Amino acid sequence: MKSSILFVSALFLSSSPAAAQSITDAQIASIVVTANRVDVDAGKLAASSSKNAEVRKFAQLMVRDHTDVNRQAVDLVTRLKVTPQDNETSRSLADGGEKNIAALKSLKGAAFDKSYVEHEVAYHQAVLDAVDQTLIPNAKNDELKALLVKVRPAFVAHLEHAKHLGASLGAK
Repeated sequence: MKSSILFVSALFLSSSPAAAQSITDAQIASIVVTANRVDVDAGKLAASSSKNAEVRKFAQLMVRDHTDVNRQAVDLVTRLKVTPQDNETSRSLADGGEKNIAALKSLKGAAFDKSYVEHEVAYHQAVLDAVDQTLIPNAKNDELKALLVKVRPAFVAHLEHAKHLGASLGAK
């Protein structure tokens, strides 16, 4: 699972401020939708696979909150008539999500829980870094930028919740 965590940390390198100067709102929309979908997928797997009540509860929270953010993002881009544009970052997110699911499916019990939560910590930190350093600064549309600013505190809360849960599981 360490390679998965390293992958998550490196996944937003293409989204660094210098590299992202030309990122468009359509690309930002794709990144937002993909990032949330990836976390929903992992949460659904954890909610159905974990035997730990706290991990299941956290996973259900991830599914609920990230589904809601995606609903808001899709509603906004539909209203603005912006078609999310696939890009290197959204493709990397989707690929990383698939690899994470495959890795998690190979684990059981405490190993599953620990790996899921460690990945959630790394993933939420990477997403927050991208939101702060790339997505918000490069969003041209004020409503898109406002949505990113509005949902940011939830990502912070998710990160802190994942860290606390990870500590109780002995995760790194």
